Amino acid sequence: MAIFRGVAYGNDPLRRIGRLGVPLSYTVLCTTGLAAEARIARRAGLGAVIGGGDHRRTVKVVEEAASAAECLVSFGIAGGLKPGLRAGDIVLSTEVIDDDRRWLSSDSLRLRISDLVEELGAIEGPVLGTQMALATKRDKRQAWRTTGAVAVDMESVVVARSAAALGIPFVVLRAIADPAARELPPAALLPLDEDGNPALGPVLASVLRRPKQLPNLLTVAREARQALQALLGPARALNRVLAGA
Repeated sequence: MAIFRGVAYGNDPLRRIGRLGVPLSYTVLCTTGLAAEARIARRAGLGAVIGGGDHRRTVKVVEEAASAAECLVSFGIAGGLKPGLRAGDIVLSTEVIDDDRRWLSSDSLRLRISDLVEELGAIEGPVLGTQMALATKRDKRQAWRTTGAVAVDMESVVVARSAAALGIPFVVLRAIADPAARELPPAALLPLDEDGNPALGPVLASVLRRPKQLPNLLTVAREARQALQALLGPARALNRVLAGA
């Protein structure tokens, strides 16, 4: 199955026409953790798969879909590592790092993304990929000091590794949801369901067990909404750039 501008077609890898009849420079696949992120990507005309915040599941869904793509995008919200970033700030990156490796996208795409960074007023810099969320200010501060990454998420390393294996470019488009100074409460760290939605029952149970976390949880939820709302315009702009418009 090939994915074009958010529409699934049959087994015709030579077809390059989107749902509006616009030729694409790249067949694009976004990888997200949340269902809400995927909905935004699709509204912007981009195809998307959902990993649900689980590393193994993310690897599986990307492996199943990426062979039809010509560019992979890590898309959604992220934790801030660089001091001073605020909820809703946009990060655009063609560089991903983890504990022992660094991935760079293609030179040609990096130049196009740099122009888009300037257009959007986004932040450009490496993104740290992890398999678990960085929940504390101390962990975020240490990650910033040791890696220089401006943001952190759990999908970008899968995207970068898959793109390298396929020999195709990748991009990271993320909005900051929890800044470097924000501590994530226990309820915010609970696993999502397989569809990428918060598991409301366990979240409520966590709040009942530890009611003092509620004010911080509400702040985290508000900042996540800010981040999600900030994504649509940049996603449409990225789609335009990748389509060669």
